[in-house]
Amino acid sequence: MKKFKYIYGPVFSWRLGRSLGVDPLSQTDKICTFDCSYCQIGETKLFNSGRKVFVSKEAIAKEILALPKNVKIDYITFSGNGEPTLAKNLGDIIKRIRKIRKEKIAVITNASLINKSDVQEDLLLADFVLMKLDANAEDLFREINRPDPGIRFGDVVKGIKRFSEIYKGRLALQIMFVGKNKSYAKEIVKMAKKLGIKEVQLNTPLRECSEKPLSKPEMDTIKKYFNGMSVNYVYWAKRKEVKAMDKESAEKRHGRDKK
Repeated sequence: MKKFKYIYGPVFSWRLGRSLGVDPLSQTDKICTFDCSYCQIGETKLFNSGRKVFVSKEAIAKEILALPKNVKIDYITFSGNGEPTLAKNLGDIIKRIRKIRKEKIAVITNASLINKSDVQEDLLLADFVLMKLDANAEDLFREINRPDPGIRFGDVVKGIKRFSEIYKGRLALQIMFVGKNKSYAKEIVKMAKKLGIKEVQLNTPLRECSEKPLSKPEMDTIKKYFNGMSVNYVYWAKRKEVKAMDKESAEKRHGRDKK
């Protein structure tokens, strides 16, 4: 089996089905704007909030073109070993992939840079954008997401609101509930509804990380607060076997399920 450097999977995603990952950063160490307490790929070694080109669009296209003909994919998903919107050429990569594959394209982002117009322009090209919102205020944001010092919660919220007003594709908030924010669930619901986004993805860390997941009864209670919104919920997911082309590479970017 050919070894891929910039793409990984397919992996099973409870949100996206059979997901082929694209890592537009593809560095040895995770590069991110956040150091979330629950991150399944470990601590952030390289904090960064400036965009640059890490991998050329043609290098990624070459690997996409080399995919086995029988590989089954529901979504081509930008995620990986860090925050994908740090890639300055994200939009160019999306355009290039559209020329060679027919599957829908998703971007999973922590929304840290969503207030930037160039990031918004790139994300407008995707079919499905999933944005993180784990807090309702600056102090909780800093406790859970542990952002780069220059990133402010208010800017993130303003950016999400603005993007939701101009984006025509499928948009969802992804909310990770852990012990630190479960008591703020009602306030987070109010924030989500204020942003005008209709779909939420409710999660708790079921992959290996330093945070314990909330129980199903705890998550069931939280889910009820999101009445009136379209809810996708991690404990509803029916796990399917999806064989990755390179298991080690997939686990590095996607994480391992808790045993």
